Amino acid sequence: MTDVAGDAYDLVIIGAGPTGLFAAYYAGFRGLSMAVVDSLPEPGGQVTAMYPEKMIYDVGGFAEVRGRDLVDGLVKQAAPWEPKYLLGRKAEKLESVGEGVELTLDGGDTLRAGAVLITAGIGEFTPRPLPAGDGWLGRGMVHFVPSLQAHAGQHVVVVGGGDSAFDWILALHPVAASVTLVHRRAKFRAAESIVRQARELGVRIITDAEVTRFVEAADGSLEAVDVAIKGAGDERLPANAVVAALGFTADLGPIESWGLEIDHRAIAVDSTMATARERVYAAGDVAAYPGKVKLIATGFGEAATAVNNIAVALDPEAHLFPGHSSNAE
Repeated sequence: MTDVAGDAYDLVIIGAGPTGLFAAYYAGFRGLSMAVVDSLPEPGGQVTAMYPEKMIYDVGGFAEVRGRDLVDGLVKQAAPWEPKYLLGRKAEKLESVGEGVELTLDGGDTLRAGAVLITAGIGEFTPRPLPAGDGWLGRGMVHFVPSLQAHAGQHVVVVGGGDSAFDWILALHPVAASVTLVHRRAKFRAAESIVRQARELGVRIITDAEVTRFVEAADGSLEAVDVAIKGAGDERLPANAVVAALGFTADLGPIESWGLEIDHRAIAVDSTMATARERVYAAGDVAAYPGKVKLIATGFGEAATAVNNIAVALDPEAHLFPGHSSNAE
């Protein structure tokens, strides 16, 4: 465990997704020292955990950008200001101390800061389980696909009917030996356009069906899965990997007990991104205000707004508008 007890910063950012990473860059640009805390073991938040290989089309300046590449770029952008990354650590308790705050992490370590910026996205998310895959997680079953090449030449079965399931189908199709979708209903939650793409690629789509059993090979690896198809009996599909894309549940965890105004698992903020608690700000998907549109691009703007207002809160003589970064030498 990293020894962080007693460490002090101008700003602690809770959440290392795109919004938090851009906030780290902007804090450095404003001359603030900062630490970035995230319960996940890698930076990138949902992008890294859920769709690192997916192309993103709504980030300004990019006709398209792969999730992993966007995260790498954001980490590189913040790097000159040497943010302290505390990954795989959970923020448990927040207390006001003097003119600042003290954040307690799991394990009891504490961080002191002039302010906190919460960029926790949807909070802690837990994938919905696939009952037949009990005991197979990491042995042939995954919820997300960190690397497409790990499945090159494999027979892959994707379970689910939402956008994520079809995203994985389309991403895996060029590299896998075969890709099959199994969905328990006849209708899909996914956008019609990506369902059509999958069908046009010739992907086999089995509906009104459930995976009932994982079949183990002699060496302990996954060899196949048994599928019960309504009205057609059982079928065994070759499967070296199963992607259980069944969605997830999410909650804000300890953040909900920090004396903030919570609305539908989001934190109410004003136009400066300040919360109901002094020296505590929020930005990105976790922040709520009338007319909010949840986009990565929105989070970038909110991060800049929050950090500039934090800079003034920490030093009332500082200018709210820092000038354009293009003017910096």
